[in-house]
Amino acid sequence: MGYAGLGAIIAIVDSGIDSDSPEFAGRISPASADVAGARGIDNPDDDHGTNVALIAAAARDDTGVLGIAWQATILTLRADSPGTCADTSADGGCGFSDSDIAKGIDRAVANGAAVINISLGGSAPNSVVRQAVQRAAAAGVVVIVSAGNDGDSTDVSVDPNNPDPFAAGLVDAGNGNVIIVGSVDAAGVFSDFSNRAGSYAASFISARGEAICCVYKDGVMDIGTNPDGSRYVTLISGTSFSAPQVSGAVALLAQAFPNLTAQEIVQILLTTARDAGDAGVDAIYGAGILDIARAFTPQGTTTIAGSTTAVVTYGDGGGTSTPMGDALIRVTLPTLITDKYDRAFTYDAAAGLQSAAIRPKLAGAVGRSTQDYSAASEKTSLAFTVGEPGAGDRPAPLRLAPEDAQIARVLAARVAMKIAPDAQLAFGFAQGADGLVAQLQGQDRPAFLIAGEGRGDDGFARASDMSVAFRQRLGSWGLTFSADRGQAWLASRQWYSILPQRVEERHSLASIGVAADRRIGPVEAALGLGWLAEGETVLGAWFDGPLGRPGADSLFIDASAAARLGGDWRLGGSFRQGFTRARSNEFVTGGSRLASQAWSLDLSHANLLASGDSIALRVSQPLRVTGGGLSLWLPVSYDYATETAIYGTQQLSLAPQGREVDGEIAWRGPLWGGDAAMSLFYRTDPGHDARLPDDKGVAIKWHRRF
Repeated sequence: MGYAGLGAIIAIVDSGIDSDSPEFAGRISPASADVAGARGIDNPDDDHGTNVALIAAAARDDTGVLGIAWQATILTLRADSPGTCADTSADGGCGFSDSDIAKGIDRAVANGAAVINISLGGSAPNSVVRQAVQRAAAAGVVVIVSAGNDGDSTDVSVDPNNPDPFAAGLVDAGNGNVIIVGSVDAAGVFSDFSNRAGSYAASFISARGEAICCVYKDGVMDIGTNPDGSRYVTLISGTSFSAPQVSGAVALLAQAFPNLTAQEIVQILLTTARDAGDAGVDAIYGAGILDIARAFTPQGTTTIAGSTTAVVTYGDGGGTSTPMGDALIRVTLPTLITDKYDRAFTYDAAAGLQSAAIRPKLAGAVGRSTQDYSAASEKTSLAFTVGEPGAGDRPAPLRLAPEDAQIARVLAARVAMKIAPDAQLAFGFAQGADGLVAQLQGQDRPAFLIAGEGRGDDGFARASDMSVAFRQRLGSWGLTFSADRGQAWLASRQWYSILPQRVEERHSLASIGVAADRRIGPVEAALGLGWLAEGETVLGAWFDGPLGRPGADSLFIDASAAARLGGDWRLGGSFRQGFTRARSNEFVTGGSRLASQAWSLDLSHANLLASGDSIALRVSQPLRVTGGGLSLWLPVSYDYATETAIYGTQQLSLAPQGREVDGEIAWRGPLWGGDAAMSLFYRTDPGHDARLPDDKGVAIKWHRRF
């Protein structure tokens, strides 16, 4: 936690302290005093107050015990009545008067104590003590009192099922600023000797008070020797020694969160106690067992500091898309959140982000249980897919047979028609606009199972609800306009499931584009501009929690060219350059920009082994972020005096270290009365993730229609 009570004052109203003990060196407040006389704070007749102080604040000096708040200042207020500690005939040790206890409380308040420890007990406090406790509460000081040690008493005049009357009286006067502390052993079992919570359970907490180490003499741990020569230390027990643990915890909270009121500190310690005994607050353990670590965790609704944006700490904050690959590996995004008490905690805004989900391309390529059908006339063509593709399975662009495409010169995604001698119109349902454009342009592209084409590569899984494309021929040029509406498909797992019932989350998107194409002799070329608008994603990535769901706009420049080399050889290539700007929100600033690229090169030969077959080689890089990321306006520090967050700009790079390059040799052709496809492929850094092994394999596909 990094806190040890530095700057916090623990006042101990007790029997004094061993002032020259090295455990307290330099940390005993000069305001310490004997409030019951003029004897000084050292008490040669009793070590009760010293032991209480050791448990609360003994130094971290690699020897002896370590106190809970080992850097806190100790304000010792000796209140034992003169002569009572030396009277060995007295039952119960030193005696204390209510008036002297009240003096100690008032002196603690006057000298800035954060907490007052009173490991004393007895009859109900008189009005002088109650009024002193009221003044302490009004001044914002926490009071900790021991529950009493009458739990196993046979005295019919005491009630072991309720706290000592003195402790109960302080709670009644404390206005929510007082905690009673009972005792448990090392296993968390309630001590037999301890008074129980009873009717004060809501203000009662338990802490280790049984067999506590150790007794000191002259500032040194007392180690004895048994007759057999073995060594031992003297352990102490009592609710007197469970109370200072809670006092130490108060000092830790006071140092860490200076904005907390006394009542808030009390509430935090009670509500974060580890449940014990009967579920919830019970009549034995009270609120439970002291749990300092949990007291230092956020409570209630957490928000980004200085905002109202709720954060589920260390929850799922979304994830990157495939173009971003392994960008989030070992990335931290430190910021601050506040809880219901306006306490600031360090929070890694990148902790809940997942790396890109990796699509197993082979399963998607050969695992589709669908059939494509097409028909065409001179002016109209139809194509459709029959089947039930699994979630995340995108139907491939539907094309006509080569001879049909030569007649119509259109793409049959769903329906395509020639509406004028130089004009063509195509509509698609569950088909992307990119495929429509490619066929309206009359492109003849080789087919691959694994390696994709650079042009039109979005880099992430998406589906189209509806698409439309219109092409107008202008002399030797063709001009094509297109539009598409659909969803980005997200997967939260590192690897996509290939089960058909796998369902991904979907977020809306839309795109428009314009492309010009021209054929010059054996060369066909196209140049296009596309605009992608994402409602809640950024290039397919989904950010939630403190980053919000900004959405994004992307401009893509596509270029492609192919040349017939003669002898049925074809050489082609395509390139995509993307520029993405995430939309601004409360935390994402206008400087959030990304650049991305995709490319492909292929060489193919038709009619190699038989008429109608083809073999092709392609090397490609799927869309990959080459630079940039999110520019975020997040809290970087917190001023407790004003409870104000100080903001600064932080950068979250989304460019991956890995680079996927796909190589594939593919053959397609007629075989055994059906159609066959065979592919040999190799993928480096799948999904642009350098941690993953290269993906390689062979795919064989054959089908026949009956």
